[in-house]
Amino acid sequence: MRTAWEEAGWERLGEGVVRRRMPGWDETIGVITGSAGVMIVDTGASLRDGADLRRAIRGVLGRDVTHVALTHPHFDHVLGTAAFAGVEVFGAAGLGDLLHREREELRRDAVRHGVDREAAAEAADLLVRPHHHVHGELTVDLGGRPVLLANVGPGHTAHDLAVLVPGRGGAPEIVFCGDLVEESGEPSAGLDSLPQQWPAALDRLLALGGEDAVYVPGHGAVVDAAFVRAQRDALAIRFGVPPSS
Repeated sequence: MRTAWEEAGWERLGEGVVRRRMPGWDETIGVITGSAGVMIVDTGASLRDGADLRRAIRGVLGRDVTHVALTHPHFDHVLGTAAFAGVEVFGAAGLGDLLHREREELRRDAVRHGVDREAAAEAADLLVRPHHHVHGELTVDLGGRPVLLANVGPGHTAHDLAVLVPGRGGAPEIVFCGDLVEESGEPSAGLDSLPQQWPAALDRLLALGGEDAVYVPGHGAVVDAAFVRAQRDALAIRFGVPPSS
């Protein structure tokens, strides 16, 4: 029998953990639930995306998002944040300053990729900077559900945050990777990527989740550790970085 999450178009990853692949840019949005809190991982490409996600989550759970974790500072992952009023926002150290400094470039990038100009301008004007800055690792308790936020970058950007959900009852750990890992195409390396450091970021990601974890890419289908390792090695060859020992 399909669950309420699945009926609403979400993919179940584990007990109290789901994700949705958004239309348009195929970015992953994750949701993690505890007895006292609800965390969303990334918020979509516009305020409308954020508002739609907020309503969808409330429709299934009957309660609102309390925490936002932003995996990296690209428009399709951060521009919906202002739709979640009053929540605690987390990001890798330095993300807030970058979002403030690069607000206009974020707007331009959204428009270049097809976001409506007015929608992009509104989202950029209302852009929410993280309240909590993750330097190494930080555990957030959602009520019987600890969630580990780990600053595993730089790599895809200078501010890459992974979100690890410990497994329950022998179930595997779940790792939201942001765009450090992509399954639906070759990882995108833009001007803000640090390609020489990217393979090492994937080494840290693998150390965080381990061999048996479920890895959730920023774009594409869920993968395993072998996929992440193969992508790490492909990136090392692509950017001329020595392979891991």
